[in-house]
Amino acid sequence: MTTRREFTIANEYQYNHKGPVRWVLSHILRYPILPLGVVLGIFCGNLFYSWVPELTGQAFDAVVSPQPDVQALLWIALGVLALRGLSGLTILGGAYVVELLAQIMERDTRDELYISLLGKSQTFHSRQRIGDLMARATNDVHQLNLMISPGLNLIVDSSFSLIIPFVLIALIRLELLLVPVIFLFVLIATVWDYNRQLNPVTEAQREQFGVLNAGLTETIAGIEVVKAYAQEWQERRKFTGQIRRYRDLFVQEGEIRARYLPWLMFTIARAIAFLHSLWLWTQGNITIGEVVAFNGLVGLLDFPTFISIFTFSLVQLGFASAERILTLINTETELDENETGVRQPLRGEVVFDHVTFAYDGAQGDAVLKDISFHVQPGETIAIVGQTGSGKSTLTRLINRIYDVSAGRVLVDGVDVRDWSLESLRSQVSTIEQDVFLFSRSIADNIAFGLPNADEAAIEQAAREAQADEFIASFDQGYETEVGERGVTLSGGQRQRIAIARAFLTDPRILILDDSTSAIDSATEDQIQRAMRRISQQRTTFLITHRLSQIRWADRILVLRRGELVDQGTHDELLARCEPYRNIFARYDDALVAQNDADGEEVSSWDG
Repeated sequence: MTTRREFTIANEYQYNHKGPVRWVLSHILRYPILPLGVVLGIFCGNLFYSWVPELTGQAFDAVVSPQPDVQALLWIALGVLALRGLSGLTILGGAYVVELLAQIMERDTRDELYISLLGKSQTFHSRQRIGDLMARATNDVHQLNLMISPGLNLIVDSSFSLIIPFVLIALIRLELLLVPVIFLFVLIATVWDYNRQLNPVTEAQREQFGVLNAGLTETIAGIEVVKAYAQEWQERRKFTGQIRRYRDLFVQEGEIRARYLPWLMFTIARAIAFLHSLWLWTQGNITIGEVVAFNGLVGLLDFPTFISIFTFSLVQLGFASAERILTLINTETELDENETGVRQPLRGEVVFDHVTFAYDGAQGDAVLKDISFHVQPGETIAIVGQTGSGKSTLTRLINRIYDVSAGRVLVDGVDVRDWSLESLRSQVSTIEQDVFLFSRSIADNIAFGLPNADEAAIEQAAREAQADEFIASFDQGYETEVGERGVTLSGGQRQRIAIARAFLTDPRILILDDSTSAIDSATEDQIQRAMRRISQQRTTFLITHRLSQIRWADRILVLRRGELVDQGTHDELLARCEPYRNIFARYDDALVAQNDADGEEVSSWDG
């Protein structure tokens, strides 16, 4: 199955995504020598082990004969020793290979899932719960490892533990197969019923684990809000309820296991088989050694009977996890990387041609409605509007985080859907109010968009963003680890690092989404001067309510409820656009002039 993705890697191995069974098999068969080695090792180990009862029976016949052959008994004893040794070695080799296969499969599955998640659109990730994604990427992936080893390993072992004794029993006398064959049919029927009952429970366990993990992740991530509103008890009650539901599913699994009948059936079958072999011996149809050999072979059936209660549970859990992982991989994304699309340096011309956008694709609930404007290369465009008017959404259509529902967005005269996604996004930088920093060094965060940047370039970008001074105050300087999401830094420090990151990539289109909201006025003035220098050679979009930033824009777009109500310079809009004037309604002329000088933030409009 081919899915649209924003990111791919060269020569990526193609697995079968048509179902969890086919998907797991395609992973296993990617390295055909490994499953072949597993099967061969298990087969030989069981063959050697199962031959021991046959030799034991021959020893009994030799002992009860009128003239025991001591030399034959010695050779039989040596044969038993050799078979036991060979069995142990081949089983050990098979166990090593199957564990290697399990580890490789876990690695490949995690790589495949990670690449798939990187290729999903922003819309896809916005709909997911991070805790559930983490549960699938960690616990579910590891469950596939356990499904292979010991799960499928024991199933293959159990299968040969059934097949080989049956063949050896048939070689002794066909009539002896009567009871084992009846038991085999009973075993198959009971195991099928056991799996039928267990399957929905194991699937529910994996789903509930995802819900449990997602709830825990949300609570930990939002612990500041939980404590601020004193909701610890409420969160504990919710988590306890989720834990209880998870526990109940394991209790239900235990009840199903308690009703597992094959072990009882085997005990009864073994007694009947013993009586049947004695009856054949009394009839003179088999020797006492063959009675011993037969019962020894029947005794080997206890392993597959006993172990099936655990192996099928592991396999069911594994396939339930495979289904959950495959659901993510097969989920279609709205965008495609368009690897063969346009790749060229940007000039920075941007055109919105009757653009309408809705997150769910339904134009009746459109966030943006019939937006049209034309931006020349090098222009600075301010975007203003009330909260929820679509300002940030509009800019995210430029670098194709989202695709338009109707109309076109053109960059340098080319529809963004015709650009190579990698080429387009690598030349557009966005600095948002909610800055995300990785749990890495400050230098690594600044160089995130340009990994090969040298130390001098990183420090120059930091100086332009007014970040060099506070970075130098740290003991480890640019090598200081910032913690998850940059929690060790203040809001203003995080924003300055994000601004330095954008400066370093030297983008042709720069998007500033209220990027100086957490910075004091003095520092903001310094950063704005750097921004003005950097924006002279590139197209810049400013989302802001700060008058000092709005005034130095070449043009201002006024959004209201997703519609572009007007555009022009600051003076033009003050003269003709009432919604724009409402932004500054509280300020008299003197205060406006003062704000123009010191960058004081103005209020958002109410119209």
